[in-house]
Amino acid sequence: MTLSKPPLRLMLLDDHAVVLQGLSCRLSQEPDFSIVGTHTGSKSLLAALHKQPVDVAVLDYALQPEDTDGLNLIRVLARRFPQTAVLIMSAHYNTATVALALRGGARGFVGKQQDLDELVTAIRTLARGQVYLSPAMAEELASVMPSDGVPSSGSRHAPAAVGSLVRLAELSPREQEVIRCFMDGMTVSQIAEKFARSIKTISGQKQTAMRKLGLKADHELYILRDELKNG
Repeated sequence: MTLSKPPLRLMLLDDHAVVLQGLSCRLSQEPDFSIVGTHTGSKSLLAALHKQPVDVAVLDYALQPEDTDGLNLIRVLARRFPQTAVLIMSAHYNTATVALALRGGARGFVGKQQDLDELVTAIRTLARGQVYLSPAMAEELASVMPSDGVPSSGSRHAPAAVGSLVRLAELSPREQEVIRCFMDGMTVSQIAEKFARSIKTISGQKQTAMRKLGLKADHELYILRDELKNG
């Protein structure tokens, strides 16, 4: 008698209930998937994982301002639950964010603008112990951010996009997270509370990041917002 393989255990995290319901509904249609939990906050997710580890955790990259998300959450999951593969599904779908997530311990990244069938493929790929990126994103990353983190001279990006990636690559992971939150409309005080750091520390990281980006005032950062996020 042939024993059937147990279904892949999945846990989902997104701070938008409608998105979470849609993801759960679509993934539940796959006979080899089992949704063992859906969560709108990271604390709930972490508590659930302590009780029931899963094969793949599908996470949004950016959650509510007061929640732990992004690189911090990925690192926590990689450290506490190394047997759980982390798959990011986010609207922040650009080479800088994807590279940051993978360096932090994520095993795959899918953009929210992509078809949900690609998410299904990504989950099965991670369950096999492999890393998943779309062919286009994998080529883009290889083109502008080779293994040493320096954009290659053969990049096919437009000059402005290459310049954006070069500047963003000079920021430390914490500086990138601070700038991301600031561009999402959070104040220095809110960012400090989110990451459990002092206002002085966050302010210093913001100023250092802006200096590296060649900016002198906050309004200049907003001018570059689209370039930095979508370049």
